[in-house]
Amino acid sequence: MAEQNNPQTNGNSNNKNNRNKMPRINFTWIYIIIAVVLGYLFFAGGEMDNNGTASKSVTYTVFKQYVEQGYANKIVASKDEGTVKMYVKPEHIRDVFNVGVDQTGKQPYVQAEYPSADKLDEFITAQQDLGNFTGELSYKKSNDTFMQIFWNIFPLLFIIAVWIFIMRRMGGSGGNFGGMGSIFNVGRSRAQLVEKGGENESKVTFKDVAGQASAKQEVQEIVEFLKNPQKFTDLGGKIPKGALLVGPPGTGKTLLAKAVAGEADVPFFSMSGSDFVEMFVGVGASRVRDLFRQAKEKAPCIIFIDEIDAVGRARANNAMMGGNDERESTLNQLLTEMDGFGTNSGVIIMAATNRADILDKALLRAGRFDRQIHVDLPDLNERKAVFKVHLKPIKVDETLDIDLLARQTPGFSGADIANVCNEAALIAARHGKQSVGKEDFIAAVDRIVGGLEKKTKVMTEEEKRTIALHEAGHATISWNLQYANPLIKVTIVPRGRALGAAWYLPEERQITTREQMLDEMCATLGGRAAEELFTGHISSGAMNDLERVTKQAYGMIAYMGMSDALPNLCYYNQNEYSWQRPYSEATAKLIDEEVKQMIAEQYERAKQLLLQKREGHKALADLLVEREVIYAEDVEKIFGKRPWVSRTEELLTSQQEEETDQDQAQDSSPEPVQPEHSVLSSWHPDREGAESSEQASAL
Repeated sequence: MAEQNNPQTNGNSNNKNNRNKMPRINFTWIYIIIAVVLGYLFFAGGEMDNNGTASKSVTYTVFKQYVEQGYANKIVASKDEGTVKMYVKPEHIRDVFNVGVDQTGKQPYVQAEYPSADKLDEFITAQQDLGNFTGELSYKKSNDTFMQIFWNIFPLLFIIAVWIFIMRRMGGSGGNFGGMGSIFNVGRSRAQLVEKGGENESKVTFKDVAGQASAKQEVQEIVEFLKNPQKFTDLGGKIPKGALLVGPPGTGKTLLAKAVAGEADVPFFSMSGSDFVEMFVGVGASRVRDLFRQAKEKAPCIIFIDEIDAVGRARANNAMMGGNDERESTLNQLLTEMDGFGTNSGVIIMAATNRADILDKALLRAGRFDRQIHVDLPDLNERKAVFKVHLKPIKVDETLDIDLLARQTPGFSGADIANVCNEAALIAARHGKQSVGKEDFIAAVDRIVGGLEKKTKVMTEEEKRTIALHEAGHATISWNLQYANPLIKVTIVPRGRALGAAWYLPEERQITTREQMLDEMCATLGGRAAEELFTGHISSGAMNDLERVTKQAYGMIAYMGMSDALPNLCYYNQNEYSWQRPYSEATAKLIDEEVKQMIAEQYERAKQLLLQKREGHKALADLLVEREVIYAEDVEKIFGKRPWVSRTEELLTSQQEEETDQDQAQDSSPEPVQPEHSVLSSWHPDREGAESSEQASAL
């Protein structure tokens, strides 16, 4: 029924099919033909006329000489053109054209411009009296010039006709020229229209989005605004005009937009910010106008602009020689269309970016993007939900602990988690396994974070011992400091560009205290401290550790105000393109001194702790040299169980207790009395199925 009620859709599909069935034309041959015709007309037009007869243009003086020498067979003059033609006798053709009779065609002639008809008549009459010319002077009628005029303008008409044909073919072919499209349609919008029942209908819904509960709720409200606007306008409210999705890459911004397109019962225009940018001046603004014109015709509808920072970057105060005029004119047109003098009733604009800090302030004001929806990296529980979605198509081992996977992937986005699941499946298939187990997922995380193992890299025993002491230093200090991240695994097998690596489990914190940062800094310096204490020298292996510690110390002192000499001061410079520092040279020197002092204190603290745990550190290093890879269980056997429980473990324990209490409460509730043969008597609630139906992936 939908297809019968929408003849426009049928017409568009038929036109598209007809275009696909049309034979493709090789435009290279058309260009060659045009070049040959033009070359022929240019080079041959001066020597041969349209009938294949030789012709030659001369001056009036030369024309008179030819007549005086008796070369003229017939003379024809044209008063309209002011020219005279002298047809050459056959016996004098070689004298005039330097070729034989067989190469000049019939009736070859020379042509000249005469000054006036009276002088021409006097000259011809005098030559007749002298016997140099025996024929008669005749004048061509005006009607005879039509064909000559046609042949003169024919090349131009031919070029125009071919050009129009090519342009029409380019417009109908939908951009066979690498996306250039028709020159007449260069200012048209390239937005993709998604509608219910259309061929571009989105299959993604809100059930396919997991790990972004708050962002999904705000986006669902936008769909509700369009489905039932009267519910909000009856109370005097106005429907928001725009929503900006902001967040790191891979967190699910575009996926949320796809879900909106799949859920909304209104047209959905999808476009990238780079689609507005073009080399031609004014094209971007024209495409913005055309996009909103189409949206107004389809209202109520949604416009989604992905990576809007490509066109919405902040305008410069001192643009150099108009270099940004095209981009800025496009942005100005976008600002005008979103909330300008005209109205866009029923049109909601959604956009996504991971660089909201560089967007123009006029674009972010209320009335344009009324809402900024933050799509952050998933936390522990959200990562569990995302893992459940991506594990559905994978044959996993029954003993796989999803909680452990979620804990081992802090800071991973939805796209990273999808990559982990895919990489684990590939690793399991590479080893010929029937299912994907815990070891495969751990190997996948190691592969993504650290790179491939390089067991073939040649190392001496001394180098191997130094690396083991270095990594054991990290493990020893992190195990014995309260706020350091708990250890998961340590290896001295080269991986990627690193000669050794240690994996930790960062805590899920909303805020971080100074003491927690100092413990992390001390644990990071444990590798260099162990090298100096137990080998007597330092190496280049601690370069990455020193880089991280230096950045952390500068952040604590210059941005967070965690210095005794510079307390409660923040020197953060919001303008990243400015070379001017927001503090003086004296302050810069003081910041440097504070950074040196803070790092030196934590370095001495690390050495003192390693001296206290000398025996345990040596046992850990020996175990690393022997086995190359050790886990938290091995460290626990040497140093004993950690006296502190991480915040992440406390959260997991409390959540598991709550789930257990809920299950017990459901089990202890009285069951309703059912008839003996009731169908409901065999029904049991499937909590896992109910949960899985609401999960989704946030890529």
